[in-house]
Amino acid sequence: MSDATRSSQGGSAVLEIQGVTKAFGERQVLGGIDLTLREHEAIALIGASGSGKSTLLRCIDLLVEIDDGDIFLDGEVITDPSVDPVSVRRKLGFVFQAFNLFPHMKVIDNVTLGSVRAQGSGKKEAREEGRALLERFGLGGREEDMPDELSGGQQQRVALCRALAGNPRALLLDEVTSALDPELVGDVLDAVRDLKQEGMTMILATHEMSFAREVADEVAFLHEGRIIEQGSPGQILSEPNRPETRKFLRRLLAAGRL
Repeated sequence: MSDATRSSQGGSAVLEIQGVTKAFGERQVLGGIDLTLREHEAIALIGASGSGKSTLLRCIDLLVEIDDGDIFLDGEVITDPSVDPVSVRRKLGFVFQAFNLFPHMKVIDNVTLGSVRAQGSGKKEAREEGRALLERFGLGGREEDMPDELSGGQQQRVALCRALAGNPRALLLDEVTSALDPELVGDVLDAVRDLKQEGMTMILATHEMSFAREVADEVAFLHEGRIIEQGSPGQILSEPNRPETRKFLRRLLAAGRL
């Protein structure tokens, strides 16, 4: 697509995903994804395990190479082979399911490592920013602790601080509560709520439907690697049009998770 066409259609879009496909061997994981994330918007990706949510987020962050289609960040294509993945990841914050903290590094060093290495920030400046982020998310005084001295919820908040340390254009959240004990989920969700209220642009894959209803501006339902229904949380979660969506929500309701 030409630059002129991109600029006329892009508007305030931060991320644009067009026709993205991905297969692992014979298994088609993404089957032509189209999605636009605009400034200050939050989109929740919902769907059964294996529907493609995590793979889509990893494709956006260039952790997984797409087979076809395009992904644009601020109007510039990022999936061209000539694009440096590190330069893209400087502009995106990714929070994984399983924290992915370095166990041999102190909390403050986990938060600041990306800023120092990828962003080129000075170590003193990065540590000051890191301490401010930890304080903001209720982890003041834990800077010198090791990750295994923290609860799962605290570790996930450290991971959130790390993702925010580079002042990203958008935040990618991949089932950030799935590895937590139920009593620890609330603190992490509260932190994401605060970010939404502050206008953070984000895409979040989640099984927490009440949270999606509260935080998301749009909900996209993935089924077998395709977004088959997208709309407001009220419409998708209360009055879905597709039978696949209704079946998915009935299962959640039966499991007490809706």
